[in-house]
Amino acid sequence: MRQIKQLLFISFLIFAGVSIAQEKGTLRGIVRDSTSQEVLPFSTVMIKELGTGASTNNRGYFVLTSLPANKSYTVIVSYIGFSSKQVTAKVVADKVTDLEIFLVPSKIQLQEIELVGRLVKAENTPSVSTTTISAKELNSIPKGVETDVLRSLVTLPGVQSTGDVSAKFNVRGGENNQNLIMLDGMPIYYPFHAIGLFSVVDPDVISSVEFFRGGYPSNYGRALSSVLKIVTKEGNKNRFAGNFNASLLSLKGLIEGPIPNGSFYFSGRKSTSNDILKKFVDQNELPVEFYDASLKLNFSHPSFFAGSKFTLQGLFSEDNLNFAKPTDPDYLWSNKILGLKIFSVGTDALTLDLGIVYSQYINSISQKKSAIKPKENEIDDFTLSTDFAYTMSSEDEINLGIDLKYLKTKLFLENRFGFRSDVGNSGLSSNAYFGYKFLQISDVGIDLGTRLNIANAAAKGDFFEPRINVSYSPIPQLIFKAASGIYQQDITTISDEREVLSLFDPVIIIPDELPKSKAVHHIVGMTIKLTTAFSIETEGYYKNIISAPTYNEEKVLFSEPDLLESKGEAYGGEIQTKYRSNLFDFSTSYSINWAFKEVNGIKYAPRFDSRHNLNLSFTLHLPADFEFSANWVYNSGHPFTKQLGYYQKLSLDNFLDDYKTYQLLFPVRYFDMKNSSILPDYHRLDLILSKTVNLSFVNLHFDISAINTYNRKNIFYFDQTSGKRVNMLPFLLTGTIKAEL
Repeated sequence: MRQIKQLLFISFLIFAGVSIAQEKGTLRGIVRDSTSQEVLPFSTVMIKELGTGASTNNRGYFVLTSLPANKSYTVIVSYIGFSSKQVTAKVVADKVTDLEIFLVPSKIQLQEIELVGRLVKAENTPSVSTTTISAKELNSIPKGVETDVLRSLVTLPGVQSTGDVSAKFNVRGGENNQNLIMLDGMPIYYPFHAIGLFSVVDPDVISSVEFFRGGYPSNYGRALSSVLKIVTKEGNKNRFAGNFNASLLSLKGLIEGPIPNGSFYFSGRKSTSNDILKKFVDQNELPVEFYDASLKLNFSHPSFFAGSKFTLQGLFSEDNLNFAKPTDPDYLWSNKILGLKIFSVGTDALTLDLGIVYSQYINSISQKKSAIKPKENEIDDFTLSTDFAYTMSSEDEINLGIDLKYLKTKLFLENRFGFRSDVGNSGLSSNAYFGYKFLQISDVGIDLGTRLNIANAAAKGDFFEPRINVSYSPIPQLIFKAASGIYQQDITTISDEREVLSLFDPVIIIPDELPKSKAVHHIVGMTIKLTTAFSIETEGYYKNIISAPTYNEEKVLFSEPDLLESKGEAYGGEIQTKYRSNLFDFSTSYSINWAFKEVNGIKYAPRFDSRHNLNLSFTLHLPADFEFSANWVYNSGHPFTKQLGYYQKLSLDNFLDDYKTYQLLFPVRYFDMKNSSILPDYHRLDLILSKTVNLSFVNLHFDISAINTYNRKNIFYFDQTSGKRVNMLPFLLTGTIKAEL
């Protein structure tokens, strides 16, 4: 009997010990700017006593689960440009402790960030080929004319551009129509102003940017090469504020402030002069007029769906290229985007995103008295999406979601006989995704998931798109990463690679006779954090483009298709270094790339292929609120097709080309093998000097940018009619003034 009592007593102690050991709690919070209550994405959050921590997401939220309960902890929060802050939080068993932490703006506090960096364990969340850019970093990049989010991407390894005149970009051997650009989850089908010179998104409304160059997880789809995720700010919740900007190209302004139980911002921009654009197009006339306007309203109230935030948002832009001569056609580009978003935080570690989005893009050509036939393209996108994210007590994360997307495209074309046809299409597509992040081992992270193509708008593809991201950190200073996955896309932009500057890029659903665009990504990489101020990141990749539609350049008969199926592959290596200190920041990026495209059995290098790409960036923080930045870029030459001569050809209609109706024979240029020649190397140096003046009622920001400082004559193209060499942007001095209330 005594032995039985002893066994029962021991069992009770073991059970009690297990019960005590299992008492865990969760710490959840949001980090904000104390002056405006804007969230601070990608902040560092650390629990001092445990030496563990996390980063806030793009909404400023963080969640730390499985913390020993019934204890008080010191939470240290840091964000570059803000003073670090310590708060005390008590974790209660089986409950969620919520925090709202406000940081005070300051100069760069590297010493405080370094203290946090020594204590936080290495991040084990997989993040292959991912770059985050803050609003502050955007302003430090030398400008073409204005600060721009799209132009900032070309400073990253693996990202290429074919000219100074356009902000269009290619990522790791993919076409520029294989990039998905989203504004708060809303797709932008043509995000460019001034025939592609810069973005329609005002950088003053941007809170953060995430750019995925490949290997992105299962919650991102409908893109073969990259995903650009732009997150805008919420608007000042403390007071009414605003700013006014003036440049050589446009005027713009922003107003923001609190509303009952919420906040808002409104931003508008209007072109004022297009004289400076002549610098970008070899002194040719470019009479572009444009505007953009964006609005965001946020509302939340504890008595109305407690824990939920409602957001109504819109972006509107239009560009008109109107020539004075009646013999020159006019062009129009416009975007209309509206979205209603609901973000809800549950009583536990569950979040819900619900979105209803409408996005429209129109591109048209008005004939006037020109020989160019009128054309019009329109895409309408209605999307309903739901996303769930749940952080388990084991620290693992579950992500799942589903969307319904109705796409309708119109493409009106007129042939030389005046016959007008619509070759558009419409359809309903639906995608679901599931992702599981295994994070309960501190030095291992696995993100395993898949997309499910439940319904296709037109072109048929694979049902499953499996993806995996893995990271391993044997020591805090070293992280190994790898990713692999299948990626598909059901819309495309029709573009003729022979055109140096395209003014009509119709967006269509891939027709039934062609398969859905499909690519496979394989990526391996490594990050070395030598100190908290200096890091090195290197990656190697292989991309197999199994199928992608391409324009039929050789069409001669009406019965021949306008689009063909193409294949391709791209591979290469990248290395990027970053150093940040109180005095200066310095970064380098280098990539070596190979890209190939195959059409009808003929394999060649696409026009955007460039073997070597190097970028050096330097920012010096000077006294008296001065800042100096320099950026030097080098690219090896792009392929081009050399013209050999002419021959006579019978005039026949083509899908995108127009010919004069009064001639039966016309001269046709005779070319060498496609892209068998290489243009000269490209390099240039850009400088920017900025100064901030703080007055009692307004802050003034001045900057002067010197573009192509040593006036490098970089070739743009050879004119195929005259044989003349046309160069890119010469030396250009620009400036902006910003008044911030």
